[in-house]
Amino acid sequence: MKVLIADDEPLARERLRAMLAEHADIAVVGEAGNGREALDEVARLQPDLLLLDIAMPVMDGLEAAHHLAMLDAPPALVFCTAFDEHALAAFEAAAVDYLVKPVRAERLAAALERARRYVASRPDAPRPPELPRSKPRTHLSARLRGSLRLIPVGEIVYLQADEKYVSVHHAHGEDLIEESLKSLELEFGERFLRIHRNCLIAASALTELRRDADGQAHVVLRNVATPLEVSRRCLPQLRDRLRRL
Repeated sequence: MKVLIADDEPLARERLRAMLAEHADIAVVGEAGNGREALDEVARLQPDLLLLDIAMPVMDGLEAAHHLAMLDAPPALVFCTAFDEHALAAFEAAAVDYLVKPVRAERLAAALERARRYVASRPDAPRPPELPRSKPRTHLSARLRGSLRLIPVGEIVYLQADEKYVSVHHAHGEDLIEESLKSLELEFGERFLRIHRNCLIAASALTELRRDADGQAHVVLRNVATPLEVSRRCLPQLRDRLRRL
């Protein structure tokens, strides 16, 4: 069974690697220092099992689990953390086990056995993508030919709904995600401003609010050539938000 270890502490990764060496059927294929690196390594190495810390920089383990759930065949997931208060969230994220540091050999062995059973009977359908979140994500994920493209939320310029998809316009192009504009607005709060029933803009990208010759309001966004239309319904709230920025 191929295993990937994700932990921001090199000594913790080294200890897990040493403990896994006691199991003849286990091959550690890679390591990662945060959730974002873990997702990249999952795509590259295709491990059967991911041992994932929760408190990590860049992207924490619970957010990484949210993105993993978008995959058609995610690896078995075992959280390894120094804190036990995330246990419920971990199992809601479809983890097969939850280990508290310092990890004991017998608990690791039990987790590996659960992971073996998961891999042997891996479901064909993906896990549900909507997992509980206690804080906004740092990235959105777009499915791309069976893998994920991670989009840093700080690089998003605007979000535009189109039927069941949302088009994410960001610093490096455009991607489609299967999420609702309303859920994104609720999750990210003050980061985005609603300008239309089908459009949110990043507050940090706004450079100007203007009216054309017909009196229609538009916003001008940094590095976006075409101004975006503001609906009459959203205009009062947008002006109020602008006064508070």
